[in-house]
Amino acid sequence: MVSKKGKLHTKKLEKDDIIVVDTKMAKKSVIATAVGNAMEWFDFGIYSYLAVILGALFFPEFSGPLQLVFSFATFAVAFLVRPFGGLFFGMLGDRLGRKKILAITLIIMAIATLAIGLIPTYDSIGITAPILLLTARLVQGFSAGGEYSGAMTYIAESTADKKRGFLSSGLEVGTLVGYITGAGIVTLLTFLLGSETMHEWGWRIPFFIAAPIGIIGFYLRNNLDETPAFESQEEEDNQESKASLKNIFIHHRKSLLIGLGLVSFYNTVYYVILTYMPSHLNAVLGYGDTKGLLLILVVMVIMIPFVLMAGYFSDRIGNKKIILFGLSGMIVLSIPSFILIGSGNNWLVFFGLMILGALLASFQGIMPSLLPSLFFTEVRYGSLAITYNVATSVFGGTAPLVVSWLISVTMSRMVPAYYIIFASIIGIVIVALFVVETSGKSLRGQPPAVEKKQEIHDVLEEPEEALWWKDEKREITERKDDENK
Repeated sequence: MVSKKGKLHTKKLEKDDIIVVDTKMAKKSVIATAVGNAMEWFDFGIYSYLAVILGALFFPEFSGPLQLVFSFATFAVAFLVRPFGGLFFGMLGDRLGRKKILAITLIIMAIATLAIGLIPTYDSIGITAPILLLTARLVQGFSAGGEYSGAMTYIAESTADKKRGFLSSGLEVGTLVGYITGAGIVTLLTFLLGSETMHEWGWRIPFFIAAPIGIIGFYLRNNLDETPAFESQEEEDNQESKASLKNIFIHHRKSLLIGLGLVSFYNTVYYVILTYMPSHLNAVLGYGDTKGLLLILVVMVIMIPFVLMAGYFSDRIGNKKIILFGLSGMIVLSIPSFILIGSGNNWLVFFGLMILGALLASFQGIMPSLLPSLFFTEVRYGSLAITYNVATSVFGGTAPLVVSWLISVTMSRMVPAYYIIFASIIGIVIVALFVVETSGKSLRGQPPAVEKKQEIHDVLEEPEEALWWKDEKREITERKDDENK
């Protein structure tokens, strides 16, 4: 059920405005989007797990930590085009619909990933090899620019308000499953084939897997329904209110800045722990290829229930409290965790990684529901794509490169801990001072979404609470009217 009335911010909330979410369809949407996201991040993530091997094959003129720096530089450069991909796909998503764009981004990612597996090494074609690798990474980055922001938007708009936190956390489960699958395949191949064979041709196999999983993901996403919120918006909007860069940057600037801050600290911590750490264990601490990857793999598996718990409890006690808890834990426990990681004892190393993983999960499960709530429906996909990808490119994607470079300069193994602490302090300030609690509330610009028709009566008893964003929307509308006079 979607609204067929006029704009909610100019009229009284009525029964027909309230969206009754089909529970089965909501779960189907979450599963299909999460599965597709898992496939996307499998494609994107296996590069980081093969960074040491790729560094040796494509940058043989360098050695040791410096070789790793160049390998991660190629990893990071893909993030430079993510904002452009986010802008392109995000604006299309606000105009054409969420599901179409999500299917397209998955296919592009699969093709680019398959291409990496086909590139000859430096020994075969010289400098052309790293150039081709760079090109494929740029295509991956362009595709990823529209992926995650679209997935967040789709799930947030397809679920009931009181379950948005828990169901949206399923998206991060998909991300972890993608990384786990990538890490598992690389670890298994390294164990079965050995290091020498992996360097010769075994490294190509994970990239070849991209083709069939891309087809599966495309099928799943292409068979999704459009979100009720977007359909409702389509019925209400005229051409002048369609998403535009001018609209986003002038009338939604505050939300953009808050989103940039949130994504910056989140992705800095995320990429240091889940993307950089396998190479840190290998190149810096001297662990073998298999052992370092296996430790991270086990940690990510254990993180899955923590992510779901964070989403579940965010619907009950609020997302701000959980995020602040996780960030505070990062500040206090990062240094002790890296002391354990550097101890050389397998159990202590695992315990140190697990502490960081559990704390990361405490706000990883929150972000997919919090970030979409910052923006109004008509600009949500585009705004979120710009916000997420700019911040990810500047802070997240460069984190492994910056950390590995700082270690090579300072020769200190504690650099990752200091980097996490710095990002967490910034995060606490942003969340405490600027983030509005939205757990259990309707998304900005969207009618309340309930799971059962019986809940409609309760919503109508407190219409101002249900449309908490009404005054903010009215102010934006008035500013637009003044500009058009």
